[in-house]
Amino acid sequence: MSTSNNNQTYLFKLLSLFSVVRGYNILTLVAAQYLAALFIFSPQKSVKNVLLDANLFLVVLATVCVVASGYIINNFYDKETDQINRPVKSRIDSYVSQQTKLTIYFSLNFVGVLFAFFVSWKAALFFSVYIFLIWFYSHKLKRYPMVGLFSVTTLTILPFFAVFVYFKNFSEIIFIHAFFLFALLLIRELVKNMENMQGDILVNYHTVPIKYGISLTKKFITIISIAMIVPMYILWQYPEIGWMKIYFITSLFGMPLFLFLLWKSDTKSRYRLLHNLIKLLIFAGIFSLVLIDVNLIIDKILNN
Repeated sequence: MSTSNNNQTYLFKLLSLFSVVRGYNILTLVAAQYLAALFIFSPQKSVKNVLLDANLFLVVLATVCVVASGYIINNFYDKETDQINRPVKSRIDSYVSQQTKLTIYFSLNFVGVLFAFFVSWKAALFFSVYIFLIWFYSHKLKRYPMVGLFSVTTLTILPFFAVFVYFKNFSEIIFIHAFFLFALLLIRELVKNMENMQGDILVNYHTVPIKYGISLTKKFITIISIAMIVPMYILWQYPEIGWMKIYFITSLFGMPLFLFLLWKSDTKSRYRLLHNLIKLLIFAGIFSLVLIDVNLIIDKILNN
């Protein structure tokens, strides 16, 4: 009986840790990095060469470690707000003690930088700076509405560019993709801020909706959504994006519906729905990378 209880306790703690580090987000990030490596950053390489690239594997491992540690330190600082905004998740996360979280946090940072160092000292420096920026955001920057908003959005997109830096692919299409993704992440953060207003107010966090109001926040989201038409139009001109045009068409016609729902929303549950819709759009964008160029995919398979 004791062994069974111990196994159950370890399972709960493992699930709790998976929740703390948001394992589902990390798995999505790993998929995004490899898909980007295959279809954007190194289109000339075969599937086999990319998947068996030891340095790329180390970059991805380093990313997993430092992003997971980032979620841990953010969870550490957000304990009070999460108890209000996400009570169920907060209870799950509490199976792992704060002390254990900090121990894992420092361990993951060390291992992440070590993995990066095996690639190059520049990679180790990149991830070291990233670790510091995540801590600085969690400790200080998130308390300032606009600075916090742009900081967390930049930090979210930076791991994606660890692969970008590794392959040294600086094409125009990549920067336009990055702008589109940055805009989506900005919208997601603003919607999430509206969803979490109750807890943020109680712990005196000054997010954009609290500082400037719901109406102005919705106007900001509307402006960003309209601005997204520009990168979509430019990307449409590139024949390389292939069938990914389907994704951009869906996004183009889906955003007006999203904005309609946004202006009709005034409750936490509605904002949560909008938050999930944006996450779904981001998730679909990642996996639509395989649609970039059908001929490219066929060539990669044949070369493999």
